[in-house]
Amino acid sequence: MQWLSPAFPTGAFAYSHGLEQAIAADEVRSEAALSDWLDDILRYGAGWNDAVLIGAALAGEALEPLADLARALAGSAERLAETEAQGRAFTLARNEMTGAAEAALPLPLAFARAALRVNAPAEPAIALFLHAFASNLVSCAVRFMPLGQAAGQRVLAGLHPRIAELASRAARAGTGALATSAFRADLGAMAHETMEVRIFRT
Repeated sequence: MQWLSPAFPTGAFAYSHGLEQAIAADEVRSEAALSDWLDDILRYGAGWNDAVLIGAALAGEALEPLADLARALAGSAERLAETEAQGRAFTLARNEMTGAAEAALPLPLAFARAALRVNAPAEPAIALFLHAFASNLVSCAVRFMPLGQAAGQRVLAGLHPRIAELASRAARAGTGALATSAFRADLGAMAHETMEVRIFRT
């Protein structure tokens, strides 16, 4: 819980995962549209792949090959920067907490390595990771679009059953289940790279 808290210094607040572009392009304009967008990213985009990678790591697969897969699955330069930068920050914060000297990994694998150290069970660990991912994007939307705090919390609460289902599947899936088809989100992340005025890094 501490590692996935907004207080843990990964800089997650600075990343919108392309959502800023989708809002600016009027593709996400309402509470319902935000819910659909986030549900798709969780099921078909980076949410699912990150969950599978964490599950594979907690099942004993080697971290470095999984880290290479995480990098290869990043659909744009910004997505790669997002997972690498947050993974570096996560690893640095953990090293400073524990006195370790572990090398940086992409965020889902940095988290998985930390979870391995405390023998965290896969399903709840993945669910917490996905909840933090969705929560950060809801926070981005509340700051950038006309969406109140209550509406943002309704969106997040509505995603809880999906997160639980995905965590259950990803904990047992293995890397053969890695796949992505969130094309519009990927295109939005690419278009974000050339936005002239933007709040978020991605």
